Amino acid sequence: MSEATLERGDPGATLPLAGWLATSVTTAALAACGGGDDGALPAAFQQPERAQDMRHILATATATATATADAGAVPSAAPLPSSTELLDWAELAYTDLFPGPQANLLSAPYTYRFYPATGNYVGVADGRVYLLGPASGNVLADVGALADFAGRVSNRLYAFTDAQAARFLGQATLGVTDADIAAVRAAGFDAWLTQQFARPVSSSNWDWLVGKGYDTNPDSRNNAIGFDMQVWQRLLSAPDSLRQRVALALSEIFVVGFDGVSGAYRQFKMAAWWDLLANQAFGNFRTLLEGVTLNAAMGIYLNSSTNRKEDPATGRVPDENYAREVMQLFTIGLVELQPDGTPRLDANGRARDSYTQDTVTNLARVFTGWRLDAPRPGETGPEFVRRPMVLQASQHSTLEANFLGARVPAGTDGTVALKIALDTLAAHPNVGPFIGRQLIQRLVTSNPSRHYVARVAQAFANNGRGERGDVQAVIRAVLTDVEARDEVVATWPQVGKLREPLVRFVQCARSFKSTSASGNWDMGNTGDPARSLGQSPLRSPSVFNFFRPGYVPAGTSVAAAGLVAPEFQLANESSVAGYLNTMQSFVSRALRDVKPDYGAELALAGDAGALLARVELLLCAGQLQASTRSTILGALNSVAASNDTGRANRVYTAVLLVMASTDYLVQK
Repeated sequence: MSEATLERGDPGATLPLAGWLATSVTTAALAACGGGDDGALPAAFQQPERAQDMRHILATATATATATADAGAVPSAAPLPSSTELLDWAELAYTDLFPGPQANLLSAPYTYRFYPATGNYVGVADGRVYLLGPASGNVLADVGALADFAGRVSNRLYAFTDAQAARFLGQATLGVTDADIAAVRAAGFDAWLTQQFARPVSSSNWDWLVGKGYDTNPDSRNNAIGFDMQVWQRLLSAPDSLRQRVALALSEIFVVGFDGVSGAYRQFKMAAWWDLLANQAFGNFRTLLEGVTLNAAMGIYLNSSTNRKEDPATGRVPDENYAREVMQLFTIGLVELQPDGTPRLDANGRARDSYTQDTVTNLARVFTGWRLDAPRPGETGPEFVRRPMVLQASQHSTLEANFLGARVPAGTDGTVALKIALDTLAAHPNVGPFIGRQLIQRLVTSNPSRHYVARVAQAFANNGRGERGDVQAVIRAVLTDVEARDEVVATWPQVGKLREPLVRFVQCARSFKSTSASGNWDMGNTGDPARSLGQSPLRSPSVFNFFRPGYVPAGTSVAAAGLVAPEFQLANESSVAGYLNTMQSFVSRALRDVKPDYGAELALAGDAGALLARVELLLCAGQLQASTRSTILGALNSVAASNDTGRANRVYTAVLLVMASTDYLVQK
């Protein structure tokens, strides 16, 4: 598939396949055994009866039955793929071997494709799949029957089991429910996404605060009462779970932390911030970028509000904070990128910087003169902090600005200058791979292959209708990519991500139908790692988020394998204990006034196996290892379920032990 996904077993251990590729057996050698570089079918292909059994090469479900049996990698309901469907899938799943797209070629009995870049042939004949080229050591290889690949090919489109639907929902939503599983199985992944994109936006955080009377409460102006509740209620109860999951991901890319926002009505500023991200979660990136830039909370957080032009008399220069971070964190990153997210290198093999200090200095001029809107006649509440910032022309720099190949002429109006800057940033070739990779990390896996990144970046560049920056297209590409859906890939050790504490709690609360006794969703600040989750929404300690996308835990096998593990930046002795203690309290009682409802689970409590199967399905898509499942089942059977108290304790034990297991903590 890629350098990353060819690896299996221990990090650094690779299939012989990777070694064959590394030695780069040439196409000329293939020609010597009957092939050539024009795609003509080699003579060796004409004798399929002499093919050697090499099913391990493409990691067919048959060859990995032990590793994937519990996940149901090849459901019996999966339809037999056509030759074209199989070959299309192979180009996506094994891009390093079969860099496409290539057209079908016909030579009885084969439908096949040839890949000049690698010298590999792959073809289908009489219901079996054959490979010839450097990947097989130039020996004709029988890599399995079409039926062996049925599940893997079809699972990019449909869930044939509840577990497959639950795994998809674990990436796409904030909690897995029976209704969502049924909806995904009925519609398929792509159609389900289309349905979710069309759903009305849930009631806003702003309206929730107003509905609770915080806009007229005199204490709201200076005390920010209701801040935590307004975001928790949306995360825990809003029906548009995909939209909220994406909004959460965006809030960890475009970061505004509550403690860095000052002034009146801070809770309303942060409510307007979340509403912006939620409203634009399925929109266009350029529109989102403008909303982010002119948002009141962002203006305060990164000093673009009341940022004044240069003053030669005093030596004052424009504040560069937003100019720097909008490039470094929100759009293009620090180095120039290839479409697949790998760095562009200079003649000395060093990554090329995407901008310089001079770029920052020039771009900062564009972001001068903007300030929060003022209350209008008759307004007595927080309405003014909901509106985008406005231009104070007298404080806008009139100097020429040159950045990233764009020029803002001297004397340009501030709104025109802003448009030039944002158009330039949104059109930069780095944006697709830079933002796309982070969305993959937030939703699916910490270490996507370069091919996965390239496919998502391509969706950013063109949604299929000529539109750049369509976030819907990007989310669809992230969640339906072969690397997200292929269950064999999911078993490989470098695939997956640590679930962040906030997501763990929300998934548990939603899956077990939690309610708020007061209707206020009064969760408070859960950021204390020793006494709570160690993470609280919209309370990032800095603009660099709770964790960095490139974070590597030092001295670990992750570091030795050259991988990243962003969420591990939150993991330490205190946070691990704090999480478990917090979840123990929540699972068995409540957290503040938020309490789970175990009606469906209590009905199964008399059967420990059935209870565990349900909890495992909802929380980790049935992915517990056999040893973990056996340990938890033993613990459940040790809890007597002869009365209501015993049945409740058995349910609490099942939920807590699954949520404490590494099989749950690492999303696969």
